[in-house]
Amino acid sequence: MTLLRRLLLCLLMIMMVNGCASFNSYREDGTLSMTGLQQPVKVVRDEKGMPYIYADNLPDAFQVMGFVTAQDRLFQMELTRMVTAGRISELVGEKALPLDRRMRTIGIRRLAERQARLLQNDSTTYFQAYIDGVNTFIESYPEDHHLEFKLSGIQPTPWTLTDVLSIMYYMSWSTSANIKTEIITQMLIDRLGPEKAAELFPLNINPDETAGRTPVQPLPPDCPLATFPESDRDLMGYLDDSPLTVGSNNWAVSPERSPGAKPILANDPHLDARILPGPWYPCGMMTPELRIVGAHIPGLPAMPIFRNDALAAGITNAYADVQDLYVETLDPSDAGRYLEGVDSIPFEIIEETLRYKDDEAPEGYHEEKLTIRITKRGPVISNVFSHLETERVLSLRWASAESMTSSAEFTRTMQAQSAESFREALRQWKTIQLNFVFADRQGNIGWHVSGALPIRSTGDGTVPYAVRDGRDNWSGWIPFEDMPQAQNPAKGWVGTCNHKTVGADYPYYYSSYFASSYRYQRLKALMTSQPEIFVDDHWRFQRDTRNLMAEAFVPRMTAALAAHADTRAMGDILSEWNFQDDVDLVAPTIFHAIYDHWATCVFQDELGEALTRSMLATWYFWQERFQSMVEQGQSPWFDDVRTDDTRETLADMLYLAAQDARRDLTNRFGKDMARWQWGRAHTIEYVSPIRRSGFGKGLLGGGIHPAAGSGETLHRGQYDFNRPFDVSFSAALRMVADLSDPDKVLAVIPGGISGRVFHPHSQDQIDAFVSGEKQYWWFSDEAIAAHTRSELILRP
Repeated sequence: MTLLRRLLLCLLMIMMVNGCASFNSYREDGTLSMTGLQQPVKVVRDEKGMPYIYADNLPDAFQVMGFVTAQDRLFQMELTRMVTAGRISELVGEKALPLDRRMRTIGIRRLAERQARLLQNDSTTYFQAYIDGVNTFIESYPEDHHLEFKLSGIQPTPWTLTDVLSIMYYMSWSTSANIKTEIITQMLIDRLGPEKAAELFPLNINPDETAGRTPVQPLPPDCPLATFPESDRDLMGYLDDSPLTVGSNNWAVSPERSPGAKPILANDPHLDARILPGPWYPCGMMTPELRIVGAHIPGLPAMPIFRNDALAAGITNAYADVQDLYVETLDPSDAGRYLEGVDSIPFEIIEETLRYKDDEAPEGYHEEKLTIRITKRGPVISNVFSHLETERVLSLRWASAESMTSSAEFTRTMQAQSAESFREALRQWKTIQLNFVFADRQGNIGWHVSGALPIRSTGDGTVPYAVRDGRDNWSGWIPFEDMPQAQNPAKGWVGTCNHKTVGADYPYYYSSYFASSYRYQRLKALMTSQPEIFVDDHWRFQRDTRNLMAEAFVPRMTAALAAHADTRAMGDILSEWNFQDDVDLVAPTIFHAIYDHWATCVFQDELGEALTRSMLATWYFWQERFQSMVEQGQSPWFDDVRTDDTRETLADMLYLAAQDARRDLTNRFGKDMARWQWGRAHTIEYVSPIRRSGFGKGLLGGGIHPAAGSGETLHRGQYDFNRPFDVSFSAALRMVADLSDPDKVLAVIPGGISGRVFHPHSQDQIDAFVSGEKQYWWFSDEAIAAHTRSELILRP
């Protein structure tokens, strides 16, 4: 392309941006009408475009919350709705069919429909008000619809209670992680046999106990399942269905350790935050009975992260085990039935039709028929793909499908006025298993796990359960009062980092899948580093890049690298490292590259490439186990079984990994190690949902940014093991709420308020998020008024 053509193209892009910005907006000032309101409602927006809703009652406030959320995020809501319904291939084509098949098979929308029929009207008042607000925007103000609808060729349709509940179940599915453990353990068993596979089963550590790592118990030698290789490939798809997976850090500090003599609460939920404008939608609601600022997932009108006039709350994923895979046996005389001992039971059959976009098709779409088989435990997931041939089938059981009630008052937590009333309101959160940390102005701090968790008669849920008869391995539900929790501990703080929180004396099986302990160990160190912790300290802690895993491994790395001339320079850089994963340092790049290659070298000879990649991509499954092997210094896994005449050692594996890492980094950044800075290798790219790749991605997106931290630091920057080092999992919001501050809450998101391409508030918080600049949610009337940039009146 000639220079002149490039200049003309740039000029065209600038004109396009300026023009589009003017017609991809909505009315923020003036007066609009809204059917269903009891009284006029005022919406003011601040310098970030964040809305604050002033209403005379809560139903009106929730209705307008739905309206303003639709103003900013309706296209994002539509995409989420299509995913949950298994319809996203209608938009993006055949490549999305595997996801749609899995979503239809899991049956998220079927569960939402069943829940909607079950709910009592008085428990859906605020949900319905929110839905009415969304639909007012859709039906009454089509001229304000997002430009993205025109660009993608779809039209928004009215929302229903089922749509809202679908997002709730989608969040629940995304936070239910144990299916990953069961799939990987089963693949290991298939490859190695039960005894050898058990050597790689997860080790879990509760850093508040001194007993060390807790291994998952080995399997009996007669493990029943044997799948074909095709099964492994198809089941691997279920490892990738959690875009809303909540990782995260949260903590609260008692008033005795806070300068303002009131608790301070901090939360940074970790999600895939790369798609603009980000997954969370912040807003405020001010009514006579409630003053609240917080964030919710667009489409689900419940704020799990908030500060109201009495307390604050934040979440992390609790990683409770609420999923089981079951080995079913087909009736050999009738493939339409399965066996429970001698009993033959017919599958429930559901026929679905999938449509996927194809511009060359006569009507623009092709159709595909999908047959779903349902057992008493749940849907069969091992035959989603027609080419799989096996006499055994795997069905999926999910606690959320069996713990429905006639009430779903998720908004009750938002209205809580004390730690005790908040804890009581958590009883409504049966569908999602989260670590809620909370603090009130009376000085109480606490933590409690939400959701329904089954009691297993077998005492474990790590591997698929073989159905031999009609007995149920779920014998009940853990009582709410017995769920993991803490209140006002003597140490003066509570916190969770997705780590194992239950002790050896916990009377129930809770889970075998937890985050590695490094982040929580670092949080403990920071919490004990000073007697009084200021707001700025909490803000700094959320961006802390100290890597405790590196501290454990680097001494062995440097020793091994120093023994060879071609890796000695890398070892020298590591030996001088302060263990901070900072963007201007070279050592983090060298460490993470060697670590990843090291793990691959250790396991690939016996597991093969595909299984190794699947296991290592699930970081929490293997990291603590790997560290235990290294600390012991010897392991049969360090020997490469492909070399008959040599027995490799840990140091040999490290040297091989260092050579591989040096070659990769040299190919990528050149021979000069000074150019191997972490911020050049470890980056995050913010993209538009309508242009994630190819020409125009840079124009519509938020750019590529150096990313500090890693998967093992409080400042989260986790990447896909198989795609180093592009960040795919990071903080999607940072919030610090000082309950002694009447005016504001520290908070920032990695995108913006608006989900409209070219809108001035679609990505205006990215720079502040990356740099650590302070942003605020305003709380008092005075602070809101001082920062008001627009005012809209909605009248009945």
